[in-house]
Amino acid sequence: MARVALELDAVSAGYGETVVLEDIGLQLEEGETISLIGRNGVGKTTLLATVMGHNTLHGGDVRLHGKTIARLAAHRRNWAGLGYVPQEREIFPSLTLKENLEVAARPGARAGGWTLDKVFALFPRLAERQGNRGNQLSGGEQQMLAIARALIGNPSVVLMDEPSEGLAPVIVEELARAVKRLATSEGLTMILVEQNTRLALDISPRTAVLDRGRIVYDGLSETLKRDPEMLHRLIGVGKK
Repeated sequence: MARVALELDAVSAGYGETVVLEDIGLQLEEGETISLIGRNGVGKTTLLATVMGHNTLHGGDVRLHGKTIARLAAHRRNWAGLGYVPQEREIFPSLTLKENLEVAARPGARAGGWTLDKVFALFPRLAERQGNRGNQLSGGEQQMLAIARALIGNPSVVLMDEPSEGLAPVIVEELARAVKRLATSEGLTMILVEQNTRLALDISPRTAVLDRGRIVYDGLSETLKRDPEMLHRLIGVGKK
């Protein structure tokens, strides 16, 4: 029987007194990936920030593997098993690529955990650039590094915010292959926030749509792919 890895239970959250998310209910089973899509400004990044503890929880609970983490500081949530790939990447510009990974590395609790060799196998481009400093990397390389850095901390749940944003199509394709592998064959639980709707629907079999701080759809990605009218009503894209 599948176990619940991450659960948001009637969550309301925002920044200071401002409420952005209202009554969010979301469950992910261990090993499940869900894509989170929606128009700009509807609360997608806020949802990830809420799980990580970067903003104000006004109500409800956040549970990781059945234990509440709602009152834990962000670094303790990371230790508990959350990995975060922020939209801004936030790599260390003065450290080499390899040093950026080494400072984040934690041994995995299970066989086949993430090591330098394993992240370099996922992103061969990083192996070639491991002696370069963070500020000498291209945007695509920085994004690969941000993902690799989260993985090498050996999390059980990964939160990934807009990995394809601002990147050239050829780099997006390379990243998409890697993220799809993470979603299908590495046993990770993952929430993927992605503005590229086609990419999001292709990566995970389940998609949630957020609108005005509420989940308005949570179901099969294939349903949205086959019904462009529904997709257009939900997020304003997909209709020709």
